Amino acid sequence: MNKFLLPALLCAVSAIAQIPAGYYDTATGTGYTLKTQLHNIIKGHTSFGYDGLYDTYQTSDRDYFYENDGTILDMYSENPNGTDPYTYSAGESQRCGNYQSEGDCYNREHIIPQSVFNEAQPMKSDAHFVVPSDGKVNGYRSNHPFGVVGSATYTSQNGCKLGSASNSGYAAGYSGTVFEPINEFKGDIARMYFYFATRYQNVITGFGSYAMFNGTSNQVFTPTFLEILKHWHAQDPVSEREITRNNAIYARQANRNPFIDHPEWVETVWGAMLAAPSADLGSQVAIYPNPTVNNTINISSDADIDTVEIININGQLVQRIQKPAMQNQTYSVANVPSGFYLMKLTAGSQSAVKKIVVQ
Repeated sequence: MNKFLLPALLCAVSAIAQIPAGYYDTATGTGYTLKTQLHNIIKGHTSFGYDGLYDTYQTSDRDYFYENDGTILDMYSENPNGTDPYTYSAGESQRCGNYQSEGDCYNREHIIPQSVFNEAQPMKSDAHFVVPSDGKVNGYRSNHPFGVVGSATYTSQNGCKLGSASNSGYAAGYSGTVFEPINEFKGDIARMYFYFATRYQNVITGFGSYAMFNGTSNQVFTPTFLEILKHWHAQDPVSEREITRNNAIYARQANRNPFIDHPEWVETVWGAMLAAPSADLGSQVAIYPNPTVNNTINISSDADIDTVEIININGQLVQRIQKPAMQNQTYSVANVPSGFYLMKLTAGSQSAVKKIVVQ
């Protein structure tokens, strides 16, 4: 599930994230000055080597958020609203050797490809951006940049896509092949990129050519891919799963992803998004009355809503409705306990989050 971090909620989120006292005390600047301050805080982490990632995954990447069965959670195959094509146990038997099909086994996926940094340490073994992934889907992703797919040549069972890049809206400006994760994990991946750009800013200009990077140590990203990452970060806010993962990796590596702890720092460092996505779902949806009455939420929408999720300020999913029934252009969500909530609505590939008060 995803959680939208409005400014009023930042204190509550920080408490949930279990940030060690004083950890960010020296992060006082703005722009690239703040980025350098964060680099100095999170650099020099403890590395347990490439094989040590599997030990880290025992606590950082178990599924207690979707199926809640303790299996390995893979962003490339996890189906948030249905059956997964795999049941990867945490043991060694389902780690990849050979594989033929999706769901055969899982391996270690470098969200920033190893070829970018020539497989060097400590990058190769940094769990903040090296994640468990389905072997077959990982193979399709290869070292392609992340982006918005215009025409797909491959689609995984959970909806990840590989294909030619879309050249419209905020994704305009790149025409190569890109890999697009599902909406549920776009923000996760964006924040991994922002972490990498900050943690390794002292060496990043020495890395090889990569479509998403511009060769600088401050901005790091090309304008096109920076906009994609900023939009994904905003559209898929920090989730309980990310917070748990950040805490587990900190317990092992002794460093954190600051953009999970303080998501507002993405804009502080790199600036606001240049433009909202075309046909923004948020502009097509109205919640009324707000505060609501009689524990009923009315949703007026010009778009066909696929999913409604109601999330409390602790990041807990209170209610999820698939394909809500519409009457007179209005959806009604009843029997919600009184309180302050975030409502996430999804329509096709778009999502929007609204702040609501139920009374």
